[in-house]
Amino acid sequence: MPVLPEPTPLTTHGHARVISMCNQKGGVGKTTTTINLGASLAEFGRKVLLVDFDPQGSLSVGLGLNPHEMELTIYNLLMDRETTLDEVVVSTGVPGMDLLPSNIDLSAAEVQLVHEVAREQTLQRVLAPALEQYDVILIDCQPSLGLLTVNALTASDGVIVPLECEYFALRGVALLKTTIDKVRERLNPKLSIDGVLGTMYDGRTLHSREVMERLVQAWGDTVFHTVIRRTVKFSDSTVAGEPITTYASSSSGADAYRQLAKEVLARWHDE
Repeated sequence: MPVLPEPTPLTTHGHARVISMCNQKGGVGKTTTTINLGASLAEFGRKVLLVDFDPQGSLSVGLGLNPHEMELTIYNLLMDRETTLDEVVVSTGVPGMDLLPSNIDLSAAEVQLVHEVAREQTLQRVLAPALEQYDVILIDCQPSLGLLTVNALTASDGVIVPLECEYFALRGVALLKTTIDKVRERLNPKLSIDGVLGTMYDGRTLHSREVMERLVQAWGDTVFHTVIRRTVKFSDSTVAGEPITTYASSSSGADAYRQLAKEVLARWHDE
């Protein structure tokens, strides 16, 4: 593990870097990573906006929101030009971290956007006002490679790929890489893969260690040094509706996400 510098405090905010958490396989830790990486970056003084871009609304639920009680969601922002970003953004209870919530309404957007002009750029258009208000915007994508995910990739500067340390997870990544390459070629030339993150790692099993080795062979330096290990604390913090960094601040899971935040900031700084 390299020694990572302590992130320097920011004197001004803005020029947000937009990152998609992307993997078409479900249950690999996208939402957990979005919440906890966002909270860790906020701890380091970054202004963070989380975007729940999954109709299942797991990110919103994981931060304590009730999906049935939301008056406005990102669906309204996408489909109604009268709705402004400030009307939809809600506070998360974590200082410096806000949320654009979502619920099942968003599933209708995929069908409705098909008939729109420049349908792949819709999310990019509605997020434009947020770029000068925040330092980091993290988009939690749905587990598919449909139009919503393409919208997220078109709006992003980078992609973080959370990958469960088990064999089947490795197989889908080639397809994801092809999609990212197509988006870069046709819609968003600046898109890059910021890193591949091993999640749900269990160092006691040979299987987890072998998958991690295969991952490093295939992706090299793109793989983050930080690895997120399995711990029951993640499930507990989701039920509590808060990030692990506040729910179990001194746990190994919280430390891992703080380490990841440092590594992510160090990589951006090196670009």
